[in-house]
Amino acid sequence: MLDLQQIDKSWTLFLDRDGVINHEKKEDYILNWNEFQFYDGVPKAVATLNRIFGKTIMVTNQKGVGKGVMSLDDLHHIHDNMQLAIVQAGGHVDRIFFCSDLNDDSFFRKPNPGMAFSAKGEFPDIDLNKSLIVGNKLSDMRFGRNAGMYTVFVATTNPDTAFPHPDIDLRFDNLPAFAAAFNKIINPENN
Repeated sequence: MLDLQQIDKSWTLFLDRDGVINHEKKEDYILNWNEFQFYDGVPKAVATLNRIFGKTIMVTNQKGVGKGVMSLDDLHHIHDNMQLAIVQAGGHVDRIFFCSDLNDDSFFRKPNPGMAFSAKGEFPDIDLNKSLIVGNKLSDMRFGRNAGMYTVFVATTNPDTAFPHPDIDLRFDNLPAFAAAFNKIINPENN
């Protein structure tokens, strides 16, 4: 069982993007920065979580690039602007890993754990047993399980997902609610 009080700077936070950081387009892709819309409070929530976790890694399936409906430049433009907004709120994302592979069996496409292992390869101090993924789909939860992580489900786009669930350790309404749970631990006198 995941106890938030055990988390410190030796832990790594993995974040899904669409449906966690920003509004998803149902059955479609965020193709450019004009279509990207943060959920309320997310940049500030990332800043709060940065104070708890040692590293913050984003892992996102981006099949739209593989299908050619958007370019790599489009994706990088989205991520550069997203990063800037998070930095302006006092936060950061250490690295963004994405998978544009079309094959669902790709080792790097969630729920397969390739992006987690890529992160560990780039940052050898990451301990996947002291990591957690925040996602809005069961495929994110299975990604976490496949990589040996804890899992946090946010119910932004799939509120009917059953909980308790064998692939979900904790459940919150959204990323700011998850960050707020740490505020209660960090500043108990303010609660």
